[in-house]
Amino acid sequence: MTGYVMHGLFNRALQRFVQDTYGADVWDDIARSADLGLVCFEALLVYDDDLTEAVLRAGSKRLDKSREALLEDMGTYLVSHPKVTAPRRLLRFGGEDYVAFLHSLDDLPDRARLAVPDLDLPQMRVREGRDGRYLVHCRCRFAGEGLVLLGILRGMADDYGALASFDVQPAAWGLGGFADPDAALERGDLDGAAPGAPGVGLVIEVDIHLLDYAAGRTFALAEQA
Repeated sequence: MTGYVMHGLFNRALQRFVQDTYGADVWDDIARSADLGLVCFEALLVYDDDLTEAVLRAGSKRLDKSREALLEDMGTYLVSHPKVTAPRRLLRFGGEDYVAFLHSLDDLPDRARLAVPDLDLPQMRVREGRDGRYLVHCRCRFAGEGLVLLGILRGMADDYGALASFDVQPAAWGLGGFADPDAALERGDLDGAAPGAPGVGLVIEVDIHLLDYAAGRTFALAEQA
């Protein structure tokens, strides 16, 4: 147990991902196996992380899929499934192409809180690395949270019609003391935390091969009636 409380939106999204992708019966099996003790998660409540971890363990076993793959698939679901539109709309407001979208991730937690004031998204920082690659640094509150972001980045590349490849590396967070701020950034020390401060970091390297590889999905500022 980490003591972290999970916002109900995450748990509700996990439930809907399983139901929409694999069916309601599969979700019922997972809920029973995890001893969930409730019919469904409520989006506006908070839950202890132990409950979320139990669902992830049960889901991984029931679907014969690694925890990491499950979380990444959930991230892609959040921005690509026709039954879920709000996350994609929030992200598409970040820019007119995939590069602009990546740069907008720095401000995403603040933009999300305008819609849901108590929603605590992971802190992110984006910078352009060597050879035109982009480095997305994410401070994860629980193991695997950055993999949801990886799934979102993959899904949004398709949404914008960009051809991109991704590489994921763990990074120390809060192990400060670097004289060069760029070096500190590459190590995941994004918020100037004191040396030895706890935390888990993740760096996602995004290599954009073609910005206009495909047409991408249609997006309008105003929702269609």
